Parts: sequence; structure tokens; C-alpha cells
Amino acid sequence: MTSRMDRAIGLLMVLMLSAGCRTAEVGGERVFLTVDFEPGRTLRYKFVANRDMLLDWDPNATGEDRIERRFERLEMITAYTPVAVDPYGVNTIRAVCESVTVERSGRHYDADAAEAAGGKTFSFTVDSRGKIVDRSELDALVKEMGDRAFRSGPSGRRIKNPDMIGDFVTGQYFLWDAVSSVDRPGDGVAFGQSWPSKLPVPLPMVLRKARDVVYRLSEIRHGDERLAIIESTYTPAEAAPSDWPVPYSGRFQPSGTFGFLGSYQVLALQGAGRQSFDLEAGRLLTTDQKYTIRMRASLPPMGIRADPHVTIEQTLTTELLAP
Repeated sequence: MTSRMDRAIGLLMVLMLSAGCRTAEVGGERVFLTVDFEPGRTLRYKFVANRDMLLDWDPNATGEDRIERRFERLEMITAYTPVAVDPYGVNTIRAVCESVTVERSGRHYDADAAEAAGGKTFSFTVDSRGKIVDRSELDALVKEMGDRAFRSGPSGRRIKNPDMIGDFVTGQYFLWDAVSSVDRPGDGVAFGQSWPSKLPVPLPMVLRKARDVVYRLSEIRHGDERLAIIESTYTPAEAAPSDWPVPYSGRFQPSGTFGFLGSYQVLALQGAGRQSFDLEAGRLLTTDQKYTIRMRASLPPMGIRADPHVTIEQTLTTELLAP
């Protein structure tokens, strides 16, 4: 009760300072997207990343033998517990990766490096918008996972196994992105209002790609739970932000077919998403993101004539689990 009252007072102060205490604009209800943390109350989220991949060695050739189909799937459950709550500043959250499991088709050598996060605990600080302020422990965990992605090859050469660390990063770092990316949260968000952001594009190959996102408040539901429904659309971004975590360093050779191919060129990326946010509790309930990315690749100079194309169907979902 105290936390909810503090949050309400904090919101009122923000409104008075940044919005002049004005009421909702005529023609559209405004809502305030803030992330509410209650001391000691644990929120458990299930995050699933699924990737269906089609490799066409040469679209101009004939025969089904030119096509390979593969998949990767990561499932992660994380418990977030506030240990220090400040409705006017930043909150300290302790996170426990209760489980991380990865499945994939084809040959693989060891456990996926992303599974190394299973059972790990880290803390971070986040403000009431859901924007992470201090992520140093999470960055260290990503680096530890990256170190586990390697094995020794001939003559001690570093070989990187396939991994789904990029999917882990997408699930952990961007949980509240739709809320934290609102430009002026003190003004509220009107029905139909849109705002931009960027999200990662986790891939089976070593590529640092991003997608431009446009969020839109598409619906405000009134009932037992007052919900904001936020839709999103995705297109290719020119570049990924430089402050996103990088799990690898140094020189290495990626293993597998996607390491054999190179010079990947993104031809197209499109998709859409939808999430529900509990306005009264200040809590993300579900997200569902789907997009398709098409790329062209090249072969090493071996005298082989081919024109490899890769199509990836990616699904990312998040669900708040029952207490």
C-alpha cells in the first residue's frame, strides 16, 4: 500500500512539473506508462525465442536438395525481486535466472553458452520508466557467457560454437523497452500515439544488427485490469547502438554453415508485435514479437558457383507467470 501511494504521489509531482497539471486532451485518453516495483514482491517472467531458418544455396537452381531447414529455441525463466525501491529515483532489482534451456537442429558440440546463465544471480538498477541505469553485473554475465562459446581448434585456433546469447540479451536488456522509450513520460501517452525505438536482431551468425521499432498505443481496456495494448512494427535499422553489450572479443572462427558463409547482406526485415501492460499495477504482462529477415551471403573463394540466401522467421515472447 505504501509503495502504491508513493508511486501515485510521484506521478502527481511529475504531472504538475512537466504537464502543468492539465487534464487529458480532448479526443483521446492519456495514460502514464510507469513500471511499479513493490519491495520484496517477486515477478517471474518466461521468455521464449524461436528461430526457424531456411538456407537456399541457390534460388536460381532447381531441386529440393539446395534447401536446408534448421531451428533454434531458447526458453528462459527469470525472477526479479526489488531489494531497494525509490519511487522518485532508481530501484535496485535482484534477478535470478532460474533456468535457461536451448534446443537446436543439426550438429552441436557442447551445451549452448547461453545456458551458462542458468542459476546465476545478478543485480541492476532501473528507474520508474523501466530504463536500466546500472547494468554492470548483467554485462559481466554476458561476457562470461561469451567466453564459454569457444573451443580450441587446430593449432590452438579459437572456434566459436553456435549460441543464443543474443536472444538472452534481447530478453533481459529490453524487457521494458516499450515503456522506457517514451520520450516525455510525464505528458502521458495518448490513444493512437506512436514513438520510436530500436531493438536487437538476434541471429545464428555473428552479426550486430538492429531493427527500427515504432510503438503505438492501440487500445486502452477498462475492466478488472486496466490494460494498455501497445502494438509495434519493425524495419531494418542502419546500425546497432554502440552501447549494446558485445559478448565476444579477439579473433576467432565461427563454426558451422553460418560461419562458413560470410559477407551477409540484409535484403529485407519486416514484422510486428503486440504487448499488454497493466496500468494499475505498473506491470508488463505479455509480449509477442514476430518478424522475418531475408539475407544474402557469399561463399569463400573455392571455385563453387552458388548464390546463398537465408530466410529467418523469428518469434520472441514474454509472459508474466502466476505467483
